[in-house]
Amino acid sequence: MIEDARPVAVVDEDALRADDDGHPDTDPGVAVDPAHPAYVIYTSGSTGRPKGVVIPHANVVRLFTATRPLFGFGPGDVWTLFHSYAFDFSVWEIFGALLHGGRLVVVPYTVSRSPADLLALLARERVTVLSQTPSAFFQLDAADRDAGSPPLALKHVVFGGEALEPARLADWYARRGESVSLVNMYGITETTVHVTHAGLGPADTAPAPAPWSAAPCPTSAPASWTARCARCRPASPASCTSPATAWPAATWAAPT
Repeated sequence: MIEDARPVAVVDEDALRADDDGHPDTDPGVAVDPAHPAYVIYTSGSTGRPKGVVIPHANVVRLFTATRPLFGFGPGDVWTLFHSYAFDFSVWEIFGALLHGGRLVVVPYTVSRSPADLLALLARERVTVLSQTPSAFFQLDAADRDAGSPPLALKHVVFGGEALEPARLADWYARRGESVSLVNMYGITETTVHVTHAGLGPADTAPAPAPWSAAPCPTSAPASWTARCARCRPASPASCTSPATAWPAATWAAPT
């Protein structure tokens, strides 16, 4: 990564502490164009060799203009920064709070590894938007069950980063009903975090033959991209629907 990035400077915590009083608290006055890079995240992709993905400012803004109607984020929301900033789920967490005037709670590493402590933080900070990989959430779910499902301010739990098994959400729904919106999203670093959105409900936890699918986020990816259905391999696009909405315009492909 260092060889590929060829950095001209490295800023570490010691350097920041040494110059703690030397940073301005005003707009630096640097002109930024929407096409300018906002960040670079390295991903191994399919080759196993890390490669830098350069994401411009416009893509980050588009991510939230595309998903805002689906969630209704606002200044009253409290987000968690649960993930490492080396994982692009953190882009969703950081800029989701900042772009909507919300509050961002940085989850300490030790708390992120303790489901019981994370549950206590969610209650204490009145978190409304939580992003989780399914494996992390199922541990939190167990802690929530053991604690008697204490009152939470959660509005949305957004899944990403791993394949979700909806059947494993049955116990959560049995205890908490649909008071919290559970949403499964998918994307890759090159497409700026998320490109599909699938709202979930209790019906999705049953091992029924009804197909379950994700719809492209509005304008978040080129129309020519192929959406992937998580449960079914339909004979025709029209036969593959989510429980609430049909997406006949999508081009479906068998999962890989």
